[in-house]
Amino acid sequence: MEYLVQLVFSFLATASLCVIFNAPVKAIPYCGLVGAAGWMIYYIALEEQLAEVIAAFLGAFFVAVCAQGYARRLKTPMIVFIVSGIIPLVPGGLAYNTMRYFVEQNYTLGLETGIRAFLISGAIAMGIVFSEVIFQLFVKFMTKGRTSMQSFIRNKRRL
Repeated sequence: MEYLVQLVFSFLATASLCVIFNAPVKAIPYCGLVGAAGWMIYYIALEEQLAEVIAAFLGAFFVAVCAQGYARRLKTPMIVFIVSGIIPLVPGGLAYNTMRYFVEQNYTLGLETGIRAFLISGAIAMGIVFSEVIFQLFVKFMTKGRTSMQSFIRNKRRL
């Protein structure tokens, strides 16, 4: 039951932010799905006792993969899905607590939470970048294979 609650509320939060960001109306449900899927990956990874940074990386990687698929399918820019999809993963609470600890002159705790927020943010960025790099390598490999196969067939016909 807890997973269902997490799924529903992450979908609603992501879809609501899409409305605020003026996303295309046809893309709003898909943005909600991308955000909910990324959050569920993150949440399940935390439940399995993985580190927050690894869980954020996995969630962001999955968001970027889904965003590429929906962007091609709906002929919409990928950024629409990525921005809305990573919103649940962003460590806004940690960043707020970092500033609060520094204002309260609790520098040790502020530095600790600031580093955690920075690492999670970096993991989100790396998840998106890795997804794009792997996708580009896959496309390059597939087009190279298709081109070499076509030239092989042309050469075979000439003989």
